[in-house]
Amino acid sequence: MPTPPPHPLAQVLAGRPLRVVGDVHGDLHAFRHAAATDRFVIQLGDLVDYGPDSAGAFRLMQQLIDEGRGLFILGNHDRKLARALQGRKMRRDPPLMETLTQFMTEENSDVRQRALADLSRAPAWIVLGRSIFVHGGFHARMLGELPPPGLGTVTPLLSRALFGETTGHMQKDGYPERRLNWVDHIPAGYTVYCGHDRRSTDGRPWVRPGRMGGRAIFTDTGAGKGGHLAWIDLPPVI
Repeated sequence: MPTPPPHPLAQVLAGRPLRVVGDVHGDLHAFRHAAATDRFVIQLGDLVDYGPDSAGAFRLMQQLIDEGRGLFILGNHDRKLARALQGRKMRRDPPLMETLTQFMTEENSDVRQRALADLSRAPAWIVLGRSIFVHGGFHARMLGELPPPGLGTVTPLLSRALFGETTGHMQKDGYPERRLNWVDHIPAGYTVYCGHDRRSTDGRPWVRPGRMGGRAIFTDTGAGKGGHLAWIDLPPVI
């Protein structure tokens, strides 16, 4: 089993309990409740799009970062926002267009001015002890490699982190069809905390065990899309 290189957060988080928060998608009201804790918050990506206040959710995340109380993993919607802020030509996606409209208002200029820097620093995954935090999906190489720049070239490993595992086929809704074969490659004793796929049917995080003895916990329960925001409290993991 590869030994992951020490993460820069190791000393910061030593002895601190965690709160792992699923996809927020602009649900500021729910995110405020999740952030009201003395635990260190690891938000699993997709802060923005769909919900009523993506700019407000991003501002709250910036506050957690500034206070040393949290960070966010880069999600595919966060990366899409970053590319739009870089001036890249993007497909006219209604949730993204609404997020950009919010970010461009004068009242949200404080969020906008530093958003790209915050997005560029967001890691694509974090390994702490036997816990892996990632937005889309796991690959065994994540246990031995630090993540590449999230706004750089989308390598196969970065693609897995952002988008999970795809089949190469498109669904009727225009989004790639995804599968969960990667769960079977999680080593025994390891837990992957992820978002991206809304797999839960009861509003609680969904746990899927893998054939090698590891497990994945899916935390996207539909915040910003008519569902709830899920979070999981963990003891110190390192």
